[in-house]
Amino acid sequence: MMTDPQNRLALTAIAQNATQGRWRTEAMRSHSSPRLVFVGRGQGRITVAGLTRGYGANNLIFIPAETMYGFEVGPTVFGQMLTIPKAMATEWPDQAVHLRLRDVVAQKELAAHLDALERELKSDLPGAARAAHYQLGLLSIYFERQLALRDSDNRDARADTASARLVAAYTDLIEHHFHEHLGVADYAGMLGVTPTHLARCCKETCAKSALSLLNDRILFDARLRLRDTNAPVRQIAGDLGFGSAAYFTRAFQAETGLTPSQFRKKGPLSAV
Repeated sequence: MMTDPQNRLALTAIAQNATQGRWRTEAMRSHSSPRLVFVGRGQGRITVAGLTRGYGANNLIFIPAETMYGFEVGPTVFGQMLTIPKAMATEWPDQAVHLRLRDVVAQKELAAHLDALERELKSDLPGAARAAHYQLGLLSIYFERQLALRDSDNRDARADTASARLVAAYTDLIEHHFHEHLGVADYAGMLGVTPTHLARCCKETCAKSALSLLNDRILFDARLRLRDTNAPVRQIAGDLGFGSAAYFTRAFQAETGLTPSQFRKKGPLSAV
């Protein structure tokens, strides 16, 4: 896996950005440190560890480190994504969590926490960085309490099914082996199931094929390498397990409509 350059405490706005393309949010990716997504308005779908759920206003979604995810961002969606440093990851859950905040008091309390955190992140006063980390600690306590109070509407029974557990294990294997250029059959063998059964479970949990999940993760990483580094296309192809630069170029162009070189010329990657 590439070293994640964004392992520092940060709060970033989420909104549709047509100039960057839908892949910036929808393609499967992961980070080396956890993320907390807050949706203030709008609705769409988010896929975390191979399970797709709908999201709406006042939703709070925790994504653990090295967990594959991707989500739709329509024109009415606005929210924030919080990068949680690795050093503070132990204060957050081990599993993905999707909270729907229906209580107005809880919504106002969250807004206050995020405002205080953002204020310290933007401050140039002495001790601002330390204060921001303390605010993050308070936010983790808020999240823990909301998690303890969540009602049955916040629970997704599908997450406890055999299909969901299998697909979560599949996405975890992808995350750790996608650069080795293994096929779906290889992953199915590692999981002790047939490729057909794995494909059926993926369709059931996220309406995506097993091959689509795999290719999506590989090509997202390829895009990042093309945008964020000066590495030659041949090197990127090798790092991602492609037998040749030509093979990589064909696969990349089939997915994006552009050759790797054309994609790289489009400009630097914006922060999301």
